[in-house]
Amino acid sequence: MPEPHQSPYIRIALPDDEEELSLLDRRTWSHLHAVTPRPQAPHSPFFDERHAPGDHLVAELDRRIVGYVRLGFPTALASNAHVRQIQGLAVCDEARGHGVGRALIRAVVEEARRRGARRLTLRVLGHNTPARKLYESEGFVVEGVLPEEFFLEGRYVDDVIMGQTLFKPA
Repeated sequence: MPEPHQSPYIRIALPDDEEELSLLDRRTWSHLHAVTPRPQAPHSPFFDERHAPGDHLVAELDRRIVGYVRLGFPTALASNAHVRQIQGLAVCDEARGHGVGRALIRAVVEEARRRGARRLTLRVLGHNTPARKLYESEGFVVEGVLPEEFFLEGRYVDDVIMGQTLFKPA
């Protein structure tokens, strides 16, 4: 368990992080945030042609990866290249409540700015109240709701689209 005052070290993922990130991803899987079935062996690689190490920021405590956030493009369209999207965020159970998720969100906002993005968006399931509160507290606002977009564990769940402007137009 991390010390309460300890801040996570945030860095760009490395190819050598593959196994640790893959394990973290499987251990944190839940229908609270996942719309895909529970991962089963043989497991797909964490990094692939759409998700390279450089698309991820990882959080470390005591030199151990305790969380990650994936930053991608919402589409492959040139007309949409000014927008980045958070396409995954996970924090291991032992590190929850220690500011890891907040540190990752703040770092990914800065990384999106550094990469020239004007906007940062994300999608979060309507029933994921802790994530929605975290995003709102970091400046994201609800920009749309897709009602009953997913059917998970016997019930319909909304898909909430949130966003944040990174650079104000002149």
